[in-house]
Amino acid sequence: MKAVIYARYSSDNQREESIDGQIRECTAFAEKNGITILRHYIDRACSAKTDNRPAFQEMVKDSVKKLFDMVIVWKLDRFARNRYDSARYKAQLKKNGVKVVSATEVISEGAEGIILESVLEGYAEYYSADLSEKVIRGRTDNALKCMYNGGTLPIGFVIDEEQHFQIDPLTAPFVLEVFKRYDEGATMKELRDWLNENGIRNKLGKPLNYNSIQHMLKNRRYIGEYQYRDVLIPDGIPAIVPKELFDRVQEKIEKNKKAPARHKAEDDYLLTTKLFCGYCGAYLCGESGKSRNGTIHHYYKCVSVKKKRTDCKKKPVRKQWLEDLVVNEVMKVVMDDQAIEAIVSMVMDLQDRENTNLPLYEQQLQEAQRGIDNLLNAIQQGILTKSTKTRLEELEATKEDLEIKIANEKIAKPRISPEFVTFWLHKFRKLDVRQQSHRKMLIDAFVNAIYLYDDKMVITFNYKDGTRTIALDDVKKAVKKNTGSDLDCFAAPKNRLPSRAVCFLIRGGTRKAVKKTCRWHVFRPWESPFRFQAHPVGM
Repeated sequence: MKAVIYARYSSDNQREESIDGQIRECTAFAEKNGITILRHYIDRACSAKTDNRPAFQEMVKDSVKKLFDMVIVWKLDRFARNRYDSARYKAQLKKNGVKVVSATEVISEGAEGIILESVLEGYAEYYSADLSEKVIRGRTDNALKCMYNGGTLPIGFVIDEEQHFQIDPLTAPFVLEVFKRYDEGATMKELRDWLNENGIRNKLGKPLNYNSIQHMLKNRRYIGEYQYRDVLIPDGIPAIVPKELFDRVQEKIEKNKKAPARHKAEDDYLLTTKLFCGYCGAYLCGESGKSRNGTIHHYYKCVSVKKKRTDCKKKPVRKQWLEDLVVNEVMKVVMDDQAIEAIVSMVMDLQDRENTNLPLYEQQLQEAQRGIDNLLNAIQQGILTKSTKTRLEELEATKEDLEIKIANEKIAKPRISPEFVTFWLHKFRKLDVRQQSHRKMLIDAFVNAIYLYDDKMVITFNYKDGTRTIALDDVKKAVKKNTGSDLDCFAAPKNRLPSRAVCFLIRGGTRKAVKKTCRWHVFRPWESPFRFQAHPVGM
């Protein structure tokens, strides 16, 4: 039998010795019953009233691999203090061929064992609920007396011997100054830097961050308000900040929250950090500008040109047009079965190269098994000596040790099958390229780098030999110079609609220009080629 140990304690007040004691008794139980322990799963300061425990969830997930047969706990209340969670996860583990065993509670396998286990689980849940009620009752009594109930103490306060809030003469003036400065127009970032420069730290002794200032400005304890659950006492503790100043700060916070962002997020530019100038190798960063009629246009511009570092002459490129073209090329890769097979093959090869221990252990296991088989054949033929027996025992011990190492490697670094990788890649075929999040997902997963020239674009994908070159000469020649180009941002579009229009079409990755006369409708070339719009121009 192979098993894992799950240990847990609920409160920060408990010490690490609690975990050591649980593991010691679980290990003794395993040795007594001839059970091999593969690894330990430990949750510290995690309540069993909820299943939101990282090590617990990892253990349940690892049980799917069927590398162990048993989960050993010190007591059943370590596994769960909720009957629903206990029944749910025990059923899930049982489905994976794993059972939960208590090292200190003797539970038989028969019908009476089911009743005893249910009683123990019910008592664990009762104990947890009863303890919670007692704690809440005690804290409510403290709240009615405006006493400190634990938790992070706000900057500017100290706790006296009777557990009441008192103003800290050293830090309270800084708190009041923070409110005054924010009311006068200072930003939270400026306030954070000012407090850190003056040596103000949080209760853990670490520098303050942006969230610390935001929480400070919204903390109603600074106006003397004490609150715990349903208990609210307006003047329960000494006030540091006047009520009028606090209210003005809250209004300003709400106003600033609704104000437009000072800087445009770079997430809108999907090709950021992946788009490079084909001439100087610098990044192309996102920028925007207004046309004559006030319309905002977005484009990518070479950093070297922008900062005038070199004599690079790369011209800006329309953002929407370029992103649409790249997404279109990525979708071609996603829909290409040969490309998918190449990516799967690369993933499998990379996986084999990363995990060097597992193939070595498996080879050693095969050699040990062959040695055992040879010795057994010799014994069947009547060849049995003292050294034969000793060697057989050594090989069997080596085999057991290698099996444990292999199981641990598979738990730590699970192997992904080719079928799973293929299934995951095929899910990209169902993405909606009109959604920004889906477009970003495609580019992040498949595109390694893009090198942009004036006449071509080279896309390198995240797999071997994944390079594609797209010629742009036809598009560049077809665009009228006086209307502005998707490739060359010479000028903003004019308000006047021409009687003849240039229409761009994407066909098989090649961008062709088709010029035609249109009396009733006209296509605007500065708009996305994937969203054709018709506009009446009159008789």
